[in-house]
Amino acid sequence: MVRPLPEEERPLAPFRAEIDAIDAEIVTLLARRFEVVQQVVEVKKAEGLAALLPERVEDVVEKVRAEAETKGVPPELAETLWRHMIAFVIAYEEERLG
Repeated sequence: MVRPLPEEERPLAPFRAEIDAIDAEIVTLLARRFEVVQQVVEVKKAEGLAALLPERVEDVVEKVRAEAETKGVPPELAETLWRHMIAFVIAYEEERLG
C-alpha cells in the first residue's frame, strides 16, 4: 500500500517515480549480471579455479571507476558499490565451489 505524500513532499513525486523506474532497471541489469555469474561458477568448477581472483577484482573496479567518471558519477560511489557486490559474488561462488 502506498501512503499519500504529505503536502511538502508532493514536489518530489515525479523525481521519486523516476528514481523508482531507474531502480527497477538496475535490478534488471543485476539479474542479467547474476545469470552470467552463475555461468562463471560452472566454468570455475570445471577448470578448478578459485572464486577470488584478486587481479580480476582490481581490473573490474578500475574499469568501473573510469566509466563512472566519464558519466559524472563519483568514482568513490561506484567503487564502493562494486566492491560490495563483488564481495557478495565471491562468497556466493565460494559456497557453490565448495
